[in-house]
Amino acid sequence: METERKMCRWLDEIKEDALAIYLLGDIFDYWYEYKYVVPKGFTRLLGKLGELTDSGVEVHFFIGNHDLWLTDYLAKECGLILHFKPYITTIHDKKFFLAHGDGLGDDSRSFRFLRRIFHSKFLRKCFSAIHPRWTIPLAHAWSNSSRENGGVVSYLGEEREHLIQFAKEKIKEEPDINYFVFGHRHVLLDLPIAEHSKVIMLGDWITLFSYAEFDGDRVQLKKFEPRPV
Repeated sequence: METERKMCRWLDEIKEDALAIYLLGDIFDYWYEYKYVVPKGFTRLLGKLGELTDSGVEVHFFIGNHDLWLTDYLAKECGLILHFKPYITTIHDKKFFLAHGDGLGDDSRSFRFLRRIFHSKFLRKCFSAIHPRWTIPLAHAWSNSSRENGGVVSYLGEEREHLIQFAKEKIKEEPDINYFVFGHRHVLLDLPIAEHSKVIMLGDWITLFSYAEFDGDRVQLKKFEPRPV
């Protein structure tokens, strides 16, 4: 709850200057849209996001591995622009590759197996048939167990990070990409990988309260500290 309040304060502080906001996944610890209901909670954040889009600020929402089961609720009710895959865009003459990052560069069997399960339309229909009183506690228990059992891994080094290796391969195809920006890894990183290209990892809003800001010239990683009241 306190993290949600802090994120809303951050949105309040940036709303006058922001032209667009990109939320790169795992904004919710768990999110699943049934046909007629959505998960309990997140009222302050959803209201704040709706307020921003109503005022003309673009808010882009990328699915993460915790909140990938979206349909159209956030788009219709809050005005968000939803992204289900990586997104390449140009902002002030800089080219950005934006993605949550889960699975990019990871071709392991275990990941491919889990991805097939979580993205299976058939299994999703089966899951939807179970009452939320059972599925939501199960999902939260899974998420908590993942974190407690090494879900957040410290920085592994340039040669062992899947996202860095992915970016290095991608830039061979599209050498004009200036910034690869990823969520997912829960580490802060600003790493040059070519003369005019960098990998940016955003950290998290659990312990670091970190984000990236593009001022039209360059990207800077920052940590949010609320202004004194």
